[in-house]
Amino acid sequence: MLTWSIIFLVIAIIAGLLGFGGIAGTATGIAKILFVLFLILFVVSLLFGRTSV
Repeated sequence: MLTWSIIFLVIAIIAGLLGFGGIAGTATGIAKILFVLFLILFVVSLLFGRTSV
């Protein structure tokens, strides 16, 4: 999921440099959503992935 976030961020940067504002804004929004979702899932897996010893 982090890979997809990075891919959309790169697409947003390239689209922004080429002057495609709408595409860059959309790709940036998708990248932000995926990154936040990745962080939430990472924290949840850290909390619930512990083995009780």
